[in-house]
Amino acid sequence: KAMCSGKLQTGLLVAGYFVYLLVGAAVFQALERTAEKQEKMAAAQMKEAFLQNFTCLTVVEMEQFMKNLTEAIQNGVYPVGNKSQTEDSNWDFSNSFFFAGTVVSTIGYGTLRPKTAGGQIFCVFFALFGIPLNIVFLHRVGKMLSLLCKKLGKFLYEKGMRKKKIKFLTLLFFLATGILVFLCLPPLFFQITEGWSYSEGIYFAFITLSTIGFGDYVVGKQPDRNYFSYYRTLVAIWILFGLAWIALLFNL
Repeated sequence: KAMCSGKLQTGLLVAGYFVYLLVGAAVFQALERTAEKQEKMAAAQMKEAFLQNFTCLTVVEMEQFMKNLTEAIQNGVYPVGNKSQTEDSNWDFSNSFFFAGTVVSTIGYGTLRPKTAGGQIFCVFFALFGIPLNIVFLHRVGKMLSLLCKKLGKFLYEKGMRKKKIKFLTLLFFLATGILVFLCLPPLFFQITEGWSYSEGIYFAFITLSTIGFGDYVVGKQPDRNYFSYYRTLVAIWILFGLAWIALLFNL
């Protein structure tokens, strides 16, 4: 019975956690998308005006153009190409979900951030309740993984191995598989989709999973690359399980 209610609690927690992220993503998307569209239009107009006047520009106008351009790029708008990417939104659902995940996990890359007053206030409350929820979620997933660990230990104990040796071996097993799955294999995937070198991939994986999150490397951000639609959602899931694995290591 206790086992059953434990499973139910875990199920509810996992479902609640993902619903929280999905609702958060939807709200961020609703709050930020329109403002972003206006920003993109402004960037396109600025480029247009520049191209019309660029033979007779004064130094001051040039300085202003550079300032506007820098600001646009800092806000995630790249006025490159003809359509100024007005169709591709930084706040589509996949990106919003990815952002929600980086907020609750405290990674906070800083490349995608809310710019409207509503989005910023919502972000405060979303993080306020989301960070504790994330900790509880990771702890629970870590616990489930440590049950696997116990099963492995029990199996080795029945094979006649000493307890100390079992502890060492299970820790080693989870450390090795985790390093392989979360730090060594993903960079190969990033090499293909992002065009990074293997060492850049390892660096990104470590900076992300340690929740440092500098934001110098972020997935799905290069304007000239075509990403498949749920790429960032997949990366968000990889991050969540990677963080759960780190929580498990601390448990062990």
